[in-house]
Amino acid sequence: MPDALPDPPGIALCNSADLVDSGLAVPFDVIYCGQTCYAFAIRYAGKVYAYLNRCSHVPMEMDYQPNRFFDLTGHWLICATHGAMYSPQTGMCRTGPCRGGLVSIALSEVDGVVHWHTSSHLQPVVF
Repeated sequence: MPDALPDPPGIALCNSADLVDSGLAVPFDVIYCGQTCYAFAIRYAGKVYAYLNRCSHVPMEMDYQPNRFFDLTGHWLICATHGAMYSPQTGMCRTGPCRGGLVSIALSEVDGVVHWHTSSHLQPVVF
């Protein structure tokens, strides 16, 4: 049986040090299902996560100030418009007017660099 093909390399997003637990997010642009969208990466409890910057209640950007998504406790992502709260580890809705959860984006962290990974419905924006 032939060896499995390696996973495609990720797209470099930022240095690991740019993401601090429950701190500011690093924004980036993606094409999601053919539409250009904003996305963000965060660090929570030592791990990195990324989501589309789109509330599941109404598709509006969530940050209440540029790149600020965490509530005052630093334990929940909050939509500034609707008050919906999401788990930073899963993107699932905890409370408020939301339907399901946030759209997750795969990340990896290798040698001090965070990378995001494409999928069939998630591609980089080409300038």
